[in-house]
Amino acid sequence: METRLPADSHDTIRVQGARENNLKDVTIELPKRRLTVFTGVSGSGKSSLVFGTIAAESQRMINETYSAFVQGFMPSQARPDVDVLEGLTTAIIVDQERMGANARSTVGTATDANAMLRIVWSRLGEPHVGAPQAFSFNVASVTGKGALTTEKNGAKSVERRSFSITGGMCPRCEGMGSVSELDLAQLYDETKSLAEGAITIPGFTADGWAVRMYSESGFVDGGKPIREFTEQELADFLYKEPTKVKVSGMNLTYEGLVLRIQKSMLSKDVDAMQPHIRAFVERAVTFTACPECDGTRLSSLARSSKVGGIGIADACAMQISDLAEWVRGLDAPSVGPLLRNLQHLLDSFVEIGLGYLSLDRPSGTLSGGEAQRTKMIRHLGSSLTDVTYVFDEPTTGLHPHDIQRMNGLLRQLRDKGNTVLVVEHKPEMIAIADHVVDLGPGAGSAGGAITYEGPLSGLRASGTLTGRHLDDRARVKDAVRTPSGAIEIRGATSHNLRDVDVNIPLGVLVAVTGVAGSGKSSLIHGSVAGGEGVVAIDQGAIRGSRRSNPATYSGMLDPIRSAFAKANGVKPALFSANSEGACPVCNGAGVIYTDLGVMASVATPCEVCEGKRFQASVLEYTLGGRDISEVLSMPIAEAEEFFGSGDAKVPAAHRILKRLVDVGLGYVSVGQPLTTLSGGERQRLKLAVSMGEDADVYVLDEPTTGLHLADVEQLLGLLDRLVDAGKSVIVIEHHQAVMAHADWIVDLGPGAGHDGGTVVFEGTPAALVAARATLTGQHLADYVGA
Repeated sequence: METRLPADSHDTIRVQGARENNLKDVTIELPKRRLTVFTGVSGSGKSSLVFGTIAAESQRMINETYSAFVQGFMPSQARPDVDVLEGLTTAIIVDQERMGANARSTVGTATDANAMLRIVWSRLGEPHVGAPQAFSFNVASVTGKGALTTEKNGAKSVERRSFSITGGMCPRCEGMGSVSELDLAQLYDETKSLAEGAITIPGFTADGWAVRMYSESGFVDGGKPIREFTEQELADFLYKEPTKVKVSGMNLTYEGLVLRIQKSMLSKDVDAMQPHIRAFVERAVTFTACPECDGTRLSSLARSSKVGGIGIADACAMQISDLAEWVRGLDAPSVGPLLRNLQHLLDSFVEIGLGYLSLDRPSGTLSGGEAQRTKMIRHLGSSLTDVTYVFDEPTTGLHPHDIQRMNGLLRQLRDKGNTVLVVEHKPEMIAIADHVVDLGPGAGSAGGAITYEGPLSGLRASGTLTGRHLDDRARVKDAVRTPSGAIEIRGATSHNLRDVDVNIPLGVLVAVTGVAGSGKSSLIHGSVAGGEGVVAIDQGAIRGSRRSNPATYSGMLDPIRSAFAKANGVKPALFSANSEGACPVCNGAGVIYTDLGVMASVATPCEVCEGKRFQASVLEYTLGGRDISEVLSMPIAEAEEFFGSGDAKVPAAHRILKRLVDVGLGYVSVGQPLTTLSGGERQRLKLAVSMGEDADVYVLDEPTTGLHLADVEQLLGLLDRLVDAGKSVIVIEHHQAVMAHADWIVDLGPGAGHDGGTVVFEGTPAALVAARATLTGQHLADYVGA
């Protein structure tokens, strides 16, 4: 019999005394090489245990093995608040952060598929145009020549040298695929002179330096209307190359207005601009597909080379499932091993349910769920084993039909000998767990304890909130509401939609369903969102710094500050951590950032205010027995009660807090930084804020993301209240409880990508279940037990 070595006994990851965020001295042993699912209501401490403790410590220890120089480019991580962590293995986190919205990043460049295709075309392409870089839209073609002088033994010799690099970048659009056209009428009013304020661009005031530079440069006459400029004056005003000039005795660089705008505004990401500048850019600039490369980003030379009759641009524009078939049909022994790797990569896309994407799709346009699954593809082919993979709700954005595939992939990772930790709410995924850890019993300060751990069978009998709701099945509504009208969509063709005609009823709860990639978002965001009286709420990041929190974002902090000021007879600015009341040492941040030069900066709690962010004198002022820092650390549910009655009654703040509780954010603290909220939490925060606006139609994109089974009921109650108040609610959703609860369903499909894009069913949930004609209908019928 084989002897068992001491190394074979390390079969668990042992956590002892974890206190990160709301965890209450959690001690647990997790089996290695098994699939463990963490459940519990939103805010119960799942992420704090899995991401904030186990994965964070593993990554921190690995980062410490790199040189100080390399560590300088990495985010610094403080040691988690835990007594003992043993048996850790390398953690790979596959989260739902959207991929960088770099204009040059596509699905192909993010997954190495493009790199492989470039080699295929450089070897097999007819005519042969060059090395792999000749097919890269990020490499420009460069040529140069000159004289090279070398000196040896006192004698000089001169050689003539020339070089050329053949890149694949389209010279007109510089590999971006689109060109920007400026509408000059939006830049200036030609009836006015510069002195009268002709330039209408934000920041260009008639008496400011930006305008004086033009009017006093000597190139143009600042006193006459722009339409009276000579041809030369207009050319100098708009397009003159940078030139040194003297204005009022100061040396300045004069530059044509158009060139200046292109450098200062058009080179930035539109989403990151301030609202007024963004509004100007959207008004003044139109982005059109580059006429030279037809939006393919590639030079004519790169497009001319063909393999099997198609160019590399055509291959990248193909749906990945079709490209996989095409690659399978290539017979080229000279690049056989490479084609097998490419084949495996493309098949992984199809297997994971992303076969409907194309390689030229910009990576910034992928949803959170799609980005997470794209990252997964890298790991599926990995030869690493004995690794801990950590997933954050991998079922986000997946139709019940696709969840089966995802389950298979997670099992595949585990069967290779890896430990798989999954934070998840969907019963279909909890069902495949080898080991379940349930946290609770509540959220925020009422959570942070382990309420159950063990096999799935024991969870049902445990009596915990998750156990009780695990077998919940919503019933299809007996009676549905009558619509009050309809939004008529005619001939919708964006992305994969095939000339879709559909009526979206108003005054009811409408669920738009279909497999991932069937065209749901294209239909609703393309044809409904952006209309008059329509508020579309997605899961995109909220623009805000680490000083922003639910109180500042929702606007409730102003009435709270005023109430504090009134009760204590002082001014409101004292109760702002960004203004007069801020702790002078940490400037109201609560933490001090120490920059360690080569190594990353470290955040330490401020010793003077102890992380409370305010001056000690400000904390002596109270409202209803609480100071401002205590109010900011309250969970929203507690704050709602606090500001609802008694000495601390602030009706304006109470109204906003009530909406935040209604959307299921009662466990989040009033002053929690927005940067720490998940995608689903951000969306529900936006929903709570927009409920205060005067909107008629609400469009929600998967509002159940990150919600526990018990919280979904609360969300449905909220949607009902919105509809009963005369609003129309449209939800793009995969959760069967929401489908069953809807008054009307629009189902797209039948498949994804070019196999989708048509309406396969529209009607009541009961009719969808009875027909069982679509994938959604079959899964919904199984769910409701019909």
